[in-house]
This record gives sequence, structure tokens and C-alpha cells, in this order.
Amino acid sequence: MQNKIELRKLPPLKALRGFEAATRHQSIRDAADELCLTHPAVSHQVQLIEEALGVTLFAQEGRHIVSTDEGRVLYPYVRAAFESLLEGVEAVHRNALDKPLRVQTYVTASIRWLAKRVPQFLHDHPEVHLTLSTCAVDWAFDDVHADVGLVYCEEVPNPKKYHWVPLFEYALYPVCSPAFLEKIGKPVTVDALMTHPLVAIYTEVQNWEAWATSAGADFKPSVPFLMVDTLAVALEMALNGEGIALVNGPFVDQDLASGRLVRPIDHKAVCPGSWGLICRNEMRENLRIRTFMDWVANNVAASGNLVEAEPSRL
Repeated sequence: MQNKIELRKLPPLKALRGFEAATRHQSIRDAADELCLTHPAVSHQVQLIEEALGVTLFAQEGRHIVSTDEGRVLYPYVRAAFESLLEGVEAVHRNALDKPLRVQTYVTASIRWLAKRVPQFLHDHPEVHLTLSTCAVDWAFDDVHADVGLVYCEEVPNPKKYHWVPLFEYALYPVCSPAFLEKIGKPVTVDALMTHPLVAIYTEVQNWEAWATSAGADFKPSVPFLMVDTLAVALEMALNGEGIALVNGPFVDQDLASGRLVRPIDHKAVCPGSWGLICRNEMRENLRIRTFMDWVANNVAASGNLVEAEPSRL
């Protein structure tokens, strides 16, 4: 065990900042400007050290100050102490950056949105290591095993516990392949869609009825659902022309732009809540977490999809 440091022998530590700056500038006024303090405040800090040590640290020469012999003796030790503290703080930061940032999201959000953006994030911030994990069933943010989550929340998470950054709306709209759209024929109506295979996620079957109802139609599918466990699978089936999938976020933008998928009906249903980034409140200023959350939010804002207010309910 190391010996106890006799801190009582030291002058006030806060005052040492004023002494260091005043010595470096050989000016109380310049030191005050640097530290965003008043001239009397820095003078008082110097006076506290002089009283604690029983020496004079500066002498007045005209309108300027110069260090006394005692001031010149003390300065390199104070400077070295501050530099050593700074090295320690930077070492802690480096150690934190060496640990992978654990990002939690869902299978579809990972495959079709976040994973496509991770390479650019790592290119922009090579100092941050990142681990992306997915959960297939549990939608809740797991703050034990993850630092940040890209999740859907129907309501704003408890602000006393979590920091929440809404990204984009939870909007339902159907998509299918161009070839499948030809099978539907014209006119394309909600009732017409109900006569073709609808791909449904077994935990979100109700979304199809919610979408149809919001479009003013009765939900009466005449063929059985094609039941799957994730939206990623549903979208693959839609791409292969096997049915119509219901999207709940910006996960097919590239497929729509390229024409691989189309929207048979333009109507979309905006549901309560939103997709967003979440972390524990006490972690929001962590350098890795803040860097990642700011980067993702800026990326979404640049695309024009950033949520600015609570989405309207169905």
C-alpha cells in the first residue's frame, strides 16, 4: 500500500491554476482572460498560495509582474503536476475508447439500415471500436449488455433514467416487387391487396389491420398470411415476388429508389412513438456514446427523415 499524501501541506489546488497561468504569461490580466476570471480573482488565488507558503511569488516592476526566486522554483513543479494529471485523464479516455461501444438494435434495423452506415461511421471515427448486436424478440433496451440502442419506443422512455433521441417515425406501408404488382392488376385498392398473400410478422400481425383500417377499408384478407419471424425475412419474400410486406420504418429506401420494390398504395399509417437512440442518462456525455449518437442523428437529419415532434396517432 502506498503512503498517504499529506495534502494539508499543499496550498489550495484551485489557486494553483491562477499561479500557473500568471507565471506563464507574467501577467495577472492575461491569466484572468485565459481562465475566464476577473483580475482580482486571480490576484486572490496568488495571494492564497503566498500566504500558505509564507513567500512572495511575484514582484511588481512598473506595470508588469515578474516571478521571484521562490516563484521560479515552484513553477516547474506545478506545471509538471498539471501535465501529469492531464496525461492521466487522456489515458482514461484512451482506455475507454479501446473498449468496443456496444450498440443494440433489431435484426431488420441492423441489416437494412444501421449496418450499412457503420463502415462510414468507423471511417469518420476510427478511434471508436464498435460491436453491433441484434435481438430478435425482446424490443426493450438492455442497458446491462448495451451502451446504446437503436430501438422503437411507443412512448418516450423514462426521462429520469434514459436519454432519448427520436430519429424517424414508425410508419406502416406495404411494398411488393414490380412483378407482383402486375399480378394485382388495376385499380390497386386495399381490398385488392387483401386477395393476395400478405407477409406478416407473427408478433405484429395486428399491424396489417391497423394499416387497412387507417386507409378506411375493412380488413378482410381472403388468403392466409405468410407468417415469418422478422421484417428482414418478410422483405426478402417481397423481393422474391412471393407476397406483400408491411414496412415499419426507413428500411427499403434503397430498394424503392432502385425499383426492386414498389409501393402498390401510397397510403401510410403513422403509429404512436418513433424509432430512436437510447442510452442511460449518466452515460450520455461519454465520449464514445456522444460521438455515435450525434453522428447517427446528423446522418438521419441529412436525409430529411429526422423526427422533430411526436408522430400523430392512428
